[in-house]
Amino acid sequence: RMEGQGSYTLPTGTEYRGALRDGMFDGEGELLFPNGGRFRAVWHRGVPTQGKYTFADGLEYKDKKWHYCDGYDRRFYTEICSGLKPAGISQLTNLDPPKKIPEGCYDCGDGFYNPETRVIVDYKLKFLRNADDDEHEWIIRTCRKAWDETIEHKPKP
Repeated sequence: RMEGQGSYTLPTGTEYRGALRDGMFDGEGELLFPNGGRFRAVWHRGVPTQGKYTFADGLEYKDKKWHYCDGYDRRFYTEICSGLKPAGISQLTNLDPPKKIPEGCYDCGDGFYNPETRVIVDYKLKFLRNADDDEHEWIIRTCRKAWDETIEHKPKP
């Protein structure tokens, strides 16, 4: 069994780096996710006892008093860090400019969704998963789609 300091890559591409004991995560270690996020934690027999998740863009998740993009403050993290754009210029995603969505697809947060094939691919077009009925309905109802018209700010001449 794995013992001591090391790293282990899961089939999903997520990598663990840290202390291992009797084949389990045990002690200080972190999970590095393919999307760039990381979860640093103290582990006991494979279970995190305390930890902190940091998104790929640097935003740290807080399990108490989490107010990111809630009903009171709808700013994206990049807007919190860099400020809001002038009135009339909307920022549609945390990325500015947002990723271009392939025709007929939706941007579902971790990749693009094709409702014809019901397949979700990551932003590099690598297969992630098939959407079940609930996820399909949620994406169709709430996510940005390629054929949405956006109004871009055009300065007056």
